[in-house]
Amino acid sequence: MGTPFEQTQGKLSIVATPIGNLEDITLRALRTLKECDVIYAEDTRVISKLLARYEIKKPLQRLDAAMESKRADQIVERLEAGERVAFVSDAGTPGISDPGARLVAQVRAQLLGAKIEAIPGASALTAALSIAGLDTAEFIFLGFLPHKKGRQTTLKQIAEMVRKDSPQGGIPVVLYESPHRIEKLLKELEVLGVSRVTIARELTKIHEEVLSGTPAELLAHFAACPDTVRGEFVVIVTP
Repeated sequence: MGTPFEQTQGKLSIVATPIGNLEDITLRALRTLKECDVIYAEDTRVISKLLARYEIKKPLQRLDAAMESKRADQIVERLEAGERVAFVSDAGTPGISDPGARLVAQVRAQLLGAKIEAIPGASALTAALSIAGLDTAEFIFLGFLPHKKGRQTTLKQIAEMVRKDSPQGGIPVVLYESPHRIEKLLKELEVLGVSRVTIARELTKIHEEVLSGTPAELLAHFAACPDTVRGEFVVIVTP
């Protein structure tokens, strides 16, 4: 059992950071990073650029997916000692296809009544949906697809979900994809008969782009403009 919250003044802040444009950070996030005792980051090199931009100097500790459980034990000790700890992933909201969920679960399990706060902000998921021009009263978010095992099964399920005559009634499915696999994904969706896909890439950056069309049309675009196959992709498979 951990120490009850009444006996500790520690606090864990889960802080959303920009997904591209460094101006996309909230005043509350900046204040939290300035006031905390230590920052745990998915990659300390990435967060260092943001901290330098806003002249924030704090001790940094790496906490990526491989060391999430080990670092969680360390963070529990800091919280028990009354420290204020901030956690950031490389970009966007921690825990959304990024490290953070296991950290929070472990802190809650080990430290009864732990004070954990969300400092909301940027998210590639909501940013893409906001400019896609789609009905998003309902959607399904699957994050990154498996690279191998279970991939084809998941893709078949996606193709079924977006059909308007499906039990789900045709709900948009949102995925994240890397530049190394975006063309492979489009070819897979084409084989499965998916008729329309919307892609948002380089969100909030100077080359931000939203494309929509059939998988074949998008493949043709990337073949003609290979320089655009870069950055993180948000893929919306639409009914």
